[in-house]
Amino acid sequence: MLKKMIHQTRFELPEIEINLEGDVLVFDKPYQCTSFDLVSKVKKYIRQRYFINHKEHKECTKDTRKNNPIANLCEPCEIPCELSGKKKSNNVTITKKIKIGHAGTLDPLATGVMIVCVGSFTKKIEQFQNQEKEYTGTFMLGATTPSFDLEKSVDETFSIKHITKQMILETAQSFIGEQEQIPPHFSAVKVDGKRAYLLARQGVEPEIKPKTITVSEFEITRIALPEVDFRIVCSKGTYIRSIARDFGQRLNSGAHLTALRRTRIGEFTVEKAIVPVITECSPTAP
Repeated sequence: MLKKMIHQTRFELPEIEINLEGDVLVFDKPYQCTSFDLVSKVKKYIRQRYFINHKEHKECTKDTRKNNPIANLCEPCEIPCELSGKKKSNNVTITKKIKIGHAGTLDPLATGVMIVCVGSFTKKIEQFQNQEKEYTGTFMLGATTPSFDLEKSVDETFSIKHITKQMILETAQSFIGEQEQIPPHFSAVKVDGKRAYLLARQGVEPEIKPKTITVSEFEITRIALPEVDFRIVCSKGTYIRSIARDFGQRLNSGAHLTALRRTRIGEFTVEKAIVPVITECSPTAP
């Protein structure tokens, strides 16, 4: 199902000014595209706008990307991309190498804030990754999927007749505070050096260790069973898909995520984000 749901959105960047020496670009990532799709668009934009000619830096080769620990910037590898090219400045041609990388991925089926760093600001990627995140979205109660979202089809259904508004509100509050969370099998967490989602898509059930996370706010904004809308403020490394799974279990039922939007990373909000220009999207796009 995933292949039918990602890379379905085609988009271009609006006209923006980028400081090649160092810049932070905050985007509103579209639905049904990957984080790497957005980074690729930024690279293409910089090539076409600022460089006379360009090439991929040798450090971006597949063999060397995976050895750089700075961030998960060139999915599925791990190095900030470098562009090489000749840039005109005051009628003088100079050669530049520009690093480009993002400060945290978003699932293809999620939208919202995604930070792309350019030049010297790639050194701040870890700082941005560690900042508090805010999400809004929708849980579908009474059904589960292997991926905890719409990537996979429903594999089991449950009764929701016993679920009341008060139960939903109390369950949300039970998540407040520091806790141990088991990431989804369909996630980028590494298991014995391999991405968990690669193992899961091969039919292997990876053993994933719990991770410590903190949920500081969990607000229920709409209840229209089987749908429940929410707003969550949480720490780095929190999987909202796992919260969907656990939310259903705590209600003695099941649940999966049907919509997710990251509205904030630290002080960077979606209201002030750069909005890509959509040129083509699937009929299922929100």
